[in-house]
Amino acid sequence: MQKRTKIVATLGPASDDTNTLRKMIEAGLDVARLNFSHGNEADHRARAEALRSAAAKCKRDIGLMGDLQGPKIRIKRFERGSVVLNDGGKFFLDSTLGLEDGTQEGVGVALDTLHTDLSGGDILLLNDGLITLEVDRVDGTRIHTTVVNGGILSDHKGINRKGGGLSASALTDIDRANIKLAAELKMDFLAVSFVRSGDDVEEARRLFREAGGKGVIVAKVERTEAVEHIDSIIEAADVVMVARGDLGVEMGYAELTGIQKKLIQMTRSKNKIVITATQMMESMIQNPIPTRAEVSDVANAVIDGTDAVMLSGETAVGAYPVDAIKAMSSVCIGAEKYPVQAGYMGHRSDDKFELVDEAIAMAVMYTANHMDVKAIIALTESGSTSRWMSRVRSDIPIYALTPYPATSRRVILYRGVYPVHFEIHETERDRLYANIFETLLSEGLVEVDDLVIFTKGDLKGISGSTNAMKILEVKAQG
Repeated sequence: MQKRTKIVATLGPASDDTNTLRKMIEAGLDVARLNFSHGNEADHRARAEALRSAAAKCKRDIGLMGDLQGPKIRIKRFERGSVVLNDGGKFFLDSTLGLEDGTQEGVGVALDTLHTDLSGGDILLLNDGLITLEVDRVDGTRIHTTVVNGGILSDHKGINRKGGGLSASALTDIDRANIKLAAELKMDFLAVSFVRSGDDVEEARRLFREAGGKGVIVAKVERTEAVEHIDSIIEAADVVMVARGDLGVEMGYAELTGIQKKLIQMTRSKNKIVITATQMMESMIQNPIPTRAEVSDVANAVIDGTDAVMLSGETAVGAYPVDAIKAMSSVCIGAEKYPVQAGYMGHRSDDKFELVDEAIAMAVMYTANHMDVKAIIALTESGSTSRWMSRVRSDIPIYALTPYPATSRRVILYRGVYPVHFEIHETERDRLYANIFETLLSEGLVEVDDLVIFTKGDLKGISGSTNAMKILEVKAQG
């Protein structure tokens, strides 16, 4: 049984072994993520090359995503690596303090303008919210605080302001250099961290295009400001990632599940792709099986309609990268069995469609969910028709037939869509159908006498907007 929900997995030292990478692909990897927050340019180049080599050996189209570091606000270093902060104690933050001059009294911060964003009473959350500081006052660049919840604080831990509001730009100089690298490596997806509005997404897209990049843009929602400007972000982005780490710290964990569900629904309703990410199977960094809570977390995201679920440290540095993908794949398939996933036709039922190919896509899915159809076959150049069809929940596979590898690697992220390489050598109708059936039968994707829905444009059988659908019966070839 094919899983419909796709898996994004982060590459790292744990997956550098060629055999491990091949097993990850065989286990269900769909898109590989390179996290620019870790490693150097040589690491990224080597992993991109290894991924493509392994994908070719497995005869799979695997997408490649570059994830920009963004303005992650961090403390600098301590003289002895860490300190213990006690509840009620005093502690300061100061951007002018030296890189390694942190002590029990205070530490430097890597954002020069942090002091301008804060005032007395603000709450700062360090180390993913494990340590809480309340701002007493700000004197110049020095931020004086009282420790509300203490603990061990070590080098380079992140800082968030409860409720958001820190003014760091979404793109740093390091990000701009990595955008050029992503373009050079012909990455299929570029993820932009800590976006605040649609303008940040458009700036990243402009820089990526200027550098020669042709992939799509992923907007990571991990700031309070992003949730407040979510309409403009979804409009500007091709893909939205619900990045639950910093988002949970800034907005509070109690609201996180509700926000996640809302973001998935909003993104799908606007015909965009959505990824759910962060700590989905975190325990598998050290353990061979997930916890029951992690299984429920992944399953709920699948039931809510996410296109993809993502693994981070589990496959980048964990002890069980292949097992993590196997476990996630198994949970996806299990969650997809429930009827909530099939036959939902409320999607855009009251809308008017401006594009012919969008209208065709909606007609296809309505028909498919009301007939005994075994598959949907879409001849496509860009993959847009299969994306629109994938917004309607169904258990019917959508095969995107395209001669373009870049399109195959893009549509592989779409829920329920499977790329199939297909070269058009015949444009006469019956011969075209015969070639399509021969391809699908040879790969075991359909059977003789299956009923399928077929969509295409009318310029050489593939070019131009999709403007036709047909219901066909698969015929034996040869």
